[in-house]
Amino acid sequence: MSKHVTEFKKYRAEMNDKILNSGFRDFKKFFALDNKAYIEGAINAKTKELMGLVASMVLRCDDCILYHIDRAVQEGATKSEFYETFNITLIVGGSIVIPHLRYAFEQMEDLIEERDDEK
Repeated sequence: MSKHVTEFKKYRAEMNDKILNSGFRDFKKFFALDNKAYIEGAINAKTKELMGLVASMVLRCDDCILYHIDRAVQEGATKSEFYETFNITLIVGGSIVIPHLRYAFEQMEDLIEERDDEK
């Protein structure tokens, strides 16, 4: 796993732990709602993660982009599925998304390569 991804996951876990253990119950409610939105249902989890990726890219949130790419890779997303997802992002978001497409493309390649090496 790349140093960037490893550091991102560590930071995310540490901060989520602090937030969820802060004693403010509404944080836990929101995190639970967010988690529940992406579990398998009428729409499979991989598709939901790719939908989240489109939204994250259009909103231009690199942390969110990395999170959804990682989750989609874990759910078995292929490069072809990512390419179509990226295309929807460009159609919806326009050219302002291109810098985030570069970032997403790099992360997707690294995470798919890592997944395939583990097989």
